[in-house]
Amino acid sequence: MSALSEEEQLDNLKSFSKKYGSALIIGILIALIAFLGWQYWQKKTLAENQTRTAKVQQLMDQAQAAESNPDALNNLYAAADKIVKDAPDSIQAIQVEFMLAKIAYDKGDYAGAEKSLKKIETTKINDEGLVQLIKLRLSNAQLAQKKYDEALKTLSSVTDPAFKATAEEARGDVYVAKNDIASARKAYQSAWDVLLERKQERQILQIKLESVGVLVDDPEIERPILDTQVDES
Repeated sequence: MSALSEEEQLDNLKSFSKKYGSALIIGILIALIAFLGWQYWQKKTLAENQTRTAKVQQLMDQAQAAESNPDALNNLYAAADKIVKDAPDSIQAIQVEFMLAKIAYDKGDYAGAEKSLKKIETTKINDEGLVQLIKLRLSNAQLAQKKYDEALKTLSSVTDPAFKATAEEARGDVYVAKNDIASARKAYQSAWDVLLERKQERQILQIKLESVGVLVDDPEIERPILDTQVDES
């Protein structure tokens, strides 16, 4: 089979362009519009995130002063609710609910603290550590309301090894409140073993263990020697 001449190749190209040219141009335009739209969406999202972050920081700055001012506190609640409603699964919404939970907890409104934390308990943000922290705070609010079984259920979902000691200690606190001393000893001992292995501070936990009748051996923790230079001049 002989190769096509240059003239035949040119004719074929013209025929192809005539047949498919419009579709190609439309396809390119669609791709370009999609790309520009994606860029616009990214810039818009970034701007919105920055705006929400600035608002959250402003609310946090105002929170302490607002606690003793009912009108200011109501304004803070309204601004916080708007941030959460506008972007319920954003990191800013979580920060706001944490702030509201702390305000409520410090006022002794443990039910209010629980309500704020439950709003973000099932957050869609892909940050397992943050989710575990939410559950730990939630269990504290439930314990303060004497919702012992609910607190234990919440703590059962704290499964990240990094939070094991904290979760076990919190579980021990719940069992002490329930007057289940045997279970409290077991939980505190589990927390102690983790902290001992990690060589982390545990004086408060040691006091808790002693309060339930467990004396623990606490070997001296080796601490790094600071590299200091002596001026010999």
